[in-house]
Amino acid sequence: MKIQTKKAFFDEPLYLESGRILQPFEVMYETYGELNSDKSNVIIITHALSGSHHAAGTYDGDRKAGWWDDFIGDGKAVDTTKYFVICMNNIGSCFGSTSPQSINPATQEPYRLRFPVLTISDIVKAQIRVLKSLDINNVFAVIGGSMGGMQALCYAIEYPTFAKQIITLATTAYTRPWAIAYNKVVVEAIKNDPEFKDGYYDPKDIEKNGLNGLAIGRMAGHISYLSPHSMDDKFGRRYVNNDGLYELFGRFEVERYLEYNGYRFPHNFDPLSYLYIVKTMNIFNASRGSDTLSQSLAKIKSKLHLISFSGDRLFMPCEMEEIRDTMIENGQQELVTYKMIQSDYGHDAFLVEVDKFEDYIKDILDE
Repeated sequence: MKIQTKKAFFDEPLYLESGRILQPFEVMYETYGELNSDKSNVIIITHALSGSHHAAGTYDGDRKAGWWDDFIGDGKAVDTTKYFVICMNNIGSCFGSTSPQSINPATQEPYRLRFPVLTISDIVKAQIRVLKSLDINNVFAVIGGSMGGMQALCYAIEYPTFAKQIITLATTAYTRPWAIAYNKVVVEAIKNDPEFKDGYYDPKDIEKNGLNGLAIGRMAGHISYLSPHSMDDKFGRRYVNNDGLYELFGRFEVERYLEYNGYRFPHNFDPLSYLYIVKTMNIFNASRGSDTLSQSLAKIKSKLHLISFSGDRLFMPCEMEEIRDTMIENGQQELVTYKMIQSDYGHDAFLVEVDKFEDYIKDILDE
């Protein structure tokens, strides 16, 4: 599989939904496969909260492949012998695109808390700018899960003739209080960590030493990404072998799992980016700018495919069913399909249990 990593630079302004302007800005992106002569084989992959442009394949020295490597590649569900696949790092993220740690041209210092709050629409608008710079004016498909699914839905509503197929997995039309509540734990944990220093920490210090606030918040996030069933299967009531049962801080295996993933995370992800991304997800509402969700979804002209997971406790199946039902009520039944995948894994099933939906997506793309 041919992999290329590039960075697009734009000196012209990006007008944001908040009324602010981002100028200049950069977007890091990765491509897989070959673009055909009429540019009709383009598939956009949109990533979730902590994802990046590195969706598939490996580079020399990589410890693990891209985050959706089971799904994207030669002969896989998104077959890179047939399709030219692009995954762009969201603006606001910390993997090469313009973010809170980027230099503010007005001050020649990092933006930090002066960085503008972004919306999903802003992120997609920046992606469209990248695609236009490559002379790509429409695409075959957009595929994304979770926050990536929000972006895919945004493409469908705000750019209704841009893609033939839109595939969203484990997502929602608007973020509910349940998800916002989990995110609140992360925000408060980061803000109240003394080492956060009101956003004026040295990123190199965080990379070296971590940040306990972000680690604790990430533990809360991991709980929302799994489900009671998957935790029972994965950990049961097993106790860490070398911890005493009657030691106050002795741990169950599930506790050790949360510690491992929580405390490792801040070494690889910027706390300010995390705060800004969580805010973007919290304020997401597909009907923003329209009176109702029905009016917003009525703009869709692409074929929209909705895939939920039965064990998802973050964005529950009923949230995607609402999108389907609203489109049917609109008389758009020919434009929408819905499938619920039986899974006890939880929200992260769209990343982990690719084998349960890869054939279904192959069939959609082969249509």
